[in-house]
Amino acid sequence: MLKRIVIADDEPITRMDLREMLEEAKYNVVAEASDGFDAVELCRKYSPDLVIMDIKMPILDGLNATKIIQNENLAGGVVLLTAYSGNDFIEKAAKVGAIGYLVKPLDQKSLVPTLEVAISKSRELKKMKEDLENVSKKLEERKTIEKAKGLLIKKENISEEDAYSRIRNLSMNKRCTMKQISEVILSNYA
Repeated sequence: MLKRIVIADDEPITRMDLREMLEEAKYNVVAEASDGFDAVELCRKYSPDLVIMDIKMPILDGLNATKIIQNENLAGGVVLLTAYSGNDFIEKAAKVGAIGYLVKPLDQKSLVPTLEVAISKSRELKKMKEDLENVSKKLEERKTIEKAKGLLIKKENISEEDAYSRIRNLSMNKRCTMKQISEVILSNYA
């Protein structure tokens, strides 16, 4: 499957050159933006695998646009593009969550490996975020069940094993999760 890319640069010639290089390397350029605001909107519309974004652009600069894209998970990742290679810009790029940094003028030999590494890293990050969300969700479920179990032990004067069995049996009989049963128990005794 072709990797979907959004290009954001205020220079039309840069966008055109970049598009040609990307299409020659078998990437799918789904949209182009001339400022950071449009880049964010295009990411909302297309959810690209990657955004290649100039730092210095009108209306909303590339750094602030990257921050929005990362905070709202609108794209797999952002590779920033600039004519400046100073440490200040690199630090700012890292701070806003960019997963790559390219210095103009670009050539295909440096572009493609950078994009492939960035896409790979963005997929790893996405998987880690999903795993973290699943673990957090399971932990919250466990906390709710433990609270309900503790309440049953206290209010019903039963053992921990009996409290857990009651929650589990109600869950099976009512065909719902133990968390849902635990929430009902907590609301009944509140």
